[in-house]
Amino acid sequence: MIPGITSGRRRFSDLSEQEVLALAISNEEDDARIYRQYAERLRTDFPASAKVFEEMALEEDEHRRLLIEAHKRRFGDVIPLIRREHVSGFYARNPVWLIENLGLERMRAEASEMERQAEKFYRKAADRSTDADTRKLLGDLAAAEAGHTEMAGELEAEHLGDDARSSEDRAAHRQFVLTWVQPGLAGLMDGSVSTLAPIFATAFATQDTHTTFLVGLAASIGAGISMGFTEAASDDGELSGRGSPVKRGAASGVMTTLGGLGHALPYLITDFWTATTIAMIVVFVELWAIVWIQNRYMQTPFMRATFQVVLGGALVFAAGVLIGGG
Repeated sequence: MIPGITSGRRRFSDLSEQEVLALAISNEEDDARIYRQYAERLRTDFPASAKVFEEMALEEDEHRRLLIEAHKRRFGDVIPLIRREHVSGFYARNPVWLIENLGLERMRAEASEMERQAEKFYRKAADRSTDADTRKLLGDLAAAEAGHTEMAGELEAEHLGDDARSSEDRAAHRQFVLTWVQPGLAGLMDGSVSTLAPIFATAFATQDTHTTFLVGLAASIGAGISMGFTEAASDDGELSGRGSPVKRGAASGVMTTLGGLGHALPYLITDFWTATTIAMIVVFVELWAIVWIQNRYMQTPFMRATFQVVLGGALVFAAGVLIGGG
């Protein structure tokens, strides 16, 4: 923090023993809610992983109950209201909606990080404490959090055998491809190839880099908007299982725009032949990148992808040059 300016947060070192315990209780409550949200999100497509998160939430509930009992014994029934956001420098949780949108593996990784952060917090708190009872309590909490990490591994072994995990990983990969890669790749191909003709036709017809850039910018943004709305409106994802139309539309629209901008941006350079040479190099890289993505994520045979993308792009490029140069 900047000296003289307060953020309204308490420093951890200023918290009383009661407040540290209250903070631990609220942490356990929050983490249980997060795990339940993960479970609900995964229940339909990944039931085995949903079961893991449900049982982790139950464990958090049990630890919260033990913490509340400890608070009652030492400080009574009234628990101070203190949460993560009230403590300066305290670790924060990522928004649940963000993790949900990033898929199964991100949820698993986030759960592991949650337990690691909590264990680290309790160990630091125990090291700082000079009161024997508080030091023991915080040490027990650190051990409990370390136990959570081990328990998560045991639950995965119980509910996620090799077959179940492999099946869920394949399903997650397939969903990622259908929702993000496939529409994004279609957009990249459309943006990279469809804008070649108007951009290079304008370039060779006018030999004016500023005009060429404006045409390329308009073509790229227009194509991105068109592709985004088309993808979103073409399928609501309910029957096809391709996922949210908003996500697919965003992936398609953004990648279409980027595909066109790649060879439009060099025309910000004022020298025509320098800009055109760089734009041609960018086109070459774009087309081969699309071939790699098709081969890597869509399992398209390399030669077929090369024929479709590189040859097709070369023909469109040649058409633009011939029309503009004529």
